Amino acid sequence: MKRMTMSHLQIEQFTARTDNFGVLIHDPEANLTASIDAPEEKPILDALRRRGWTLTHIFTTHHHADHVEANLALKKRFGVEIIGPHDERAQIPGIDRAVSHGERFQFGNFSVDVISTPGHTAGEISFHIPAAKVAFTGDTLFSLGCGRLFEGTPATMFKSLQRLIALPVETEIYCGHEYSESNARFALTIDPENSALKERAREIMALREAGQPTLPTTVLREMATNPFLRWHDPAIRRNLKMEEASDEAVFTEIRKRKDNF
Repeated sequence: MKRMTMSHLQIEQFTARTDNFGVLIHDPEANLTASIDAPEEKPILDALRRRGWTLTHIFTTHHHADHVEANLALKKRFGVEIIGPHDERAQIPGIDRAVSHGERFQFGNFSVDVISTPGHTAGEISFHIPAAKVAFTGDTLFSLGCGRLFEGTPATMFKSLQRLIALPVETEIYCGHEYSESNARFALTIDPENSALKERAREIMALREAGQPTLPTTVLREMATNPFLRWHDPAIRRNLKMEEASDEAVFTEIRKRKDNF
């Protein structure tokens, strides 16, 4: 009897624009390649050539220009299928398939789960691939941060982050921007005695000085160091003088302080 083997998802992360991350995922068995968002055409083409892959899909997290700029150019070049958020379908250039929270679709040998994560925009989604233990969170969850609330409310983002930290703790997180250094500086003002955060901040500084990316991170690491996920922590609550406040109120105050940082 022939044994079934699970294809290994290959991931290529690279920089684009000023501070965006581009990410390609590749199922070698099915010979499919997806770009997570499409921030800029040239870096994506360079990454494809570097790996010898041909683009077949774009998974769009949200409609902002720095995440969809290359959609139409890549669709014209490769004939890709663009999958994006149902609630922003009118704003996603070239979209072929609109998906919503709780949906699951196939990418070769891998099932992809759609998670609704609005807040940064009104209809943003994240993509979780359980078998590969990886999630792509766009501009919702960053290393040591979360997205600015352009179209959503603190309550909306709070719920979105709760959904993401409910993922298995070993899940690797890839997000849309390299914001870790500035996020670390802010995080230390909220949670200054956190030894795990201080260690992470030192690591981020060393990586950036060496010109290396600070991602991916993991759900476990973010829960230990990211103040936007640590609304329950007694030390943070004391520092904010919000010991008796609701979790959502603590999160809202942290987001407000980051906006003014």
